[in-house]
Amino acid sequence: MRSAYHPQRQPEAARRPAVPPQGGGNRPRPRPAVARRLPRPKLTGLGGGLFACAAMVLAAGIDWLIFDASLLGYGLLFMPVAAATALWVRPADLITAPIAAPIAFTAGVWPIAGGSGGFGGQLMGVVTALSLHAGWLYAGTLIAGLIAVVRKAVLIGRRRTMPRRVA
Repeated sequence: MRSAYHPQRQPEAARRPAVPPQGGGNRPRPRPAVARRLPRPKLTGLGGGLFACAAMVLAAGIDWLIFDASLLGYGLLFMPVAAATALWVRPADLITAPIAAPIAFTAGVWPIAGGSGGFGGQLMGVVTALSLHAGWLYAGTLIAGLIAVVRKAVLIGRRRTMPRRVA
């Protein structure tokens, strides 16, 4: 008696359907030439947060050297970092991208906040910079959140269109 777990061995040609399934089957679709050139790192949630923090500290250094610690320049540099973090995080960790964005903004604003003397003065400079430039913070967080939501919707849509396997 044959069990369902050990199907009868058939030649390769007999197992394949005579006509390929419509819509391309399970074959992976080739990526466009532009998409092949773009990097596709898959960062974990922690890796995405560390990337965003390191990039914003680097952006603060660049802003300090080029724009003399202008928070407008820093805010403009924050937008692509927030977007890149949301694009490069793994699908399982998409929720961390909008959480990492404001943390990274705060980590990078610390060196260019311009507080006066001591830890308390520096902390007041950070709080003042965050309150005066909250628009940049909200905009970058919104960008990261929108990208994460769109990516999650695309993943859910792909999951629904995939045929289910019968066990």
